[in-house]
Amino acid sequence: MSHPPVPPAVTVDPPDVRYPALSRGFNQRWIAHPEYVRMVTSAQGVVTALSEAVNQDPADDFRDRVTVRSGGHCYEDFVCGDDVRVILDVSPMCDLYFDPAMEAWCVEAGATNWHGYSHLYPMSGRALPGGSCYSVGLGGHITGGGYGLLSRQAGLTVDYLYAVEVAVVTEARTVELVVATRDDPDPDLRDLWWAHTGGGGGNFGIVTRFWFRDPPVPPRTVLLTARSWKWNDFDRASFTRLLDAYGAWHAEHQDPGTATGRLFALLALNHRAAGTINLTVQVDAESDDEDDEGTAAMLDFLQAVDSADVPDSGPMLYSAAEHAAVPDAWSPRLMPWLTATQALNGSGQNRCGKYKSAYVRRPFTGAQIDAMWAYLGNEHYTHFENPQALIQIDSYGSAINEPPRDTAAPQRDSILKMQYQVYWNRPSDDDPGDEADNLAWIRDTYQATFAETGGVPIVGGNTDGCYINYPDVDLSDPDWNTSDQPWSRLYYKDAYARLQRVKARWDPLNVFRNAQSIEPPPGA
Repeated sequence: MSHPPVPPAVTVDPPDVRYPALSRGFNQRWIAHPEYVRMVTSAQGVVTALSEAVNQDPADDFRDRVTVRSGGHCYEDFVCGDDVRVILDVSPMCDLYFDPAMEAWCVEAGATNWHGYSHLYPMSGRALPGGSCYSVGLGGHITGGGYGLLSRQAGLTVDYLYAVEVAVVTEARTVELVVATRDDPDPDLRDLWWAHTGGGGGNFGIVTRFWFRDPPVPPRTVLLTARSWKWNDFDRASFTRLLDAYGAWHAEHQDPGTATGRLFALLALNHRAAGTINLTVQVDAESDDEDDEGTAAMLDFLQAVDSADVPDSGPMLYSAAEHAAVPDAWSPRLMPWLTATQALNGSGQNRCGKYKSAYVRRPFTGAQIDAMWAYLGNEHYTHFENPQALIQIDSYGSAINEPPRDTAAPQRDSILKMQYQVYWNRPSDDDPGDEADNLAWIRDTYQATFAETGGVPIVGGNTDGCYINYPDVDLSDPDWNTSDQPWSRLYYKDAYARLQRVKARWDPLNVFRNAQSIEPPPGA
């Protein structure tokens, strides 16, 4: 039976039944009202749709932005803001295949993390070291320098990026489809490739395809444990011992050639309203015998962190924000890598959220630990009743920090990465829910943690700025960032000037812009 050909694009306008769903993303804080959403199915469809969009006169002068979406997980209003006129959605473009001409695996920009795991791995025995949230789109995840549970042994996704295909808008408002490789003889094209190795999504054009050479081989099996502590069992001293041990262990284990250097942990410091603190740990292992290198690494970590110096832990019974609970893994379980990845798979329901981040280069200071203790409901926000508020502290470093790395992802000597998260539901599209209290908690908690450096994790000292894939417009607000470092330095460090030059060359009309997009250089 033959099937009708796939159209190059499908237009969804306000009367369409799909319009309400396609005018928003994962973060329900942001609901756009575009003239239309266009679902594109091919690279040529992107060219045509983008050319039409940039040459149309807006019906409303206020709504003048053209944005692009793959998975829809942008945490700020960069894709679904009030000023958006057109959303170009590449999520139908989700194929993965080996390209013999490129000698590389091709991944279309609409694929998700789960496409990468459930399709690329079975076909090739390889996987990108990306995130655990299955529905995150690779178009944005990769371009921001995506990482995940394999990153301490394999590096970032962009460390394997060989080429990128991008639809760009010229000064004459025409659209060109260009392919940029890391070894292109044209320096402008090499710069375009480089800008997509950590320069953030939606800055230079619309990515249609990525090519990866020699992506890593995941471990055959891993050891996974998931544990929880009851908040009521902690006092300030035992909380401090937990954070001290967690930071010190990571500082001492940064060699990706060892199992301890490959172990990845996620410590979810939930607000006291959740009742528990959660810990998830994964390491590659061949068996659960204590003589196995991976098993020994797991035991070493647990003896250091879940020790007699902290309260007794129990099975993890409740999820932590974007990660599912694994209730039957207090004792480390040996399982195939893909099975373990699926056990952790989750992105939570679509709800409102606010996020902040920090790269941590050395163990936490006493002042930082005191602030986290206080604002997690022990001294401040004691009557804050949201169990979906947390500080998540992920393992980092090891292979990520191995030189040389010619990418636009500049944070390459951190040992931990922090994610501040808060979620809440909105009763209706017209009612934002309890937004004010939730924003107050996350802003005050973050500012208190980094009070010694202007309320943000500055570049230098024991921190190293912020992660562009967790965008935070508060970094641009002098009320919340009182340091002398602008948002651009916190995200990009010394790479920002080069990114600005790439912006001027490849997006001369500044078509792709948002509240924290790469700015054209002065005088451009």
